[in-house]
Amino acid sequence: MGSLLRNVSGVRWGELRDATGAAAGGIPPLLSRIAYGDEATARIAIDDLGDAICALGFVVGEATAPTVPFLLELVGAPHVACKAELLDLLGSICRTDQWHSAAAATQDRKHDASYRQETGWEAAARTAVYTGRSVIEGVASSVRPEEATPARKLLQVMDDAPPFPEP
Repeated sequence: MGSLLRNVSGVRWGELRDATGAAAGGIPPLLSRIAYGDEATARIAIDDLGDAICALGFVVGEATAPTVPFLLELVGAPHVACKAELLDLLGSICRTDQWHSAAAATQDRKHDASYRQETGWEAAARTAVYTGRSVIEGVASSVRPEEATPARKLLQVMDDAPPFPEP
């Protein structure tokens, strides 16, 4: 995949499920389209990727956390189009708490245990976004307002959405 996204092949995508429950094998081609496509191609790929890793804008899956470092890599790359959309997607991932909310609303411990895997996906995804804070801060200091403004917004989301407590 070139120097950008060179580590994407190190992820066992075929063994992961996306936020819809489908196999995550379609994620690398979407990342590649974002990295190397024109703006229209990148925009469509970001939309499709958002459906796969943050379904409905608030449900993450097993493949979400492994995808986040590549989103951060794309955000930090100088030539990648649609950075605002990528930053918005990262914000949606950071804000997700669907599985934690469902688990907290459940009083029956047997039912609560069924959410353990999903709450782990949420925690891992949010942690992955936090790990890229320096990249996001770099974009927030950009002279290009179309990039800096959504980056600052994401930093605020990160500050407002602390890490999930340990189970």
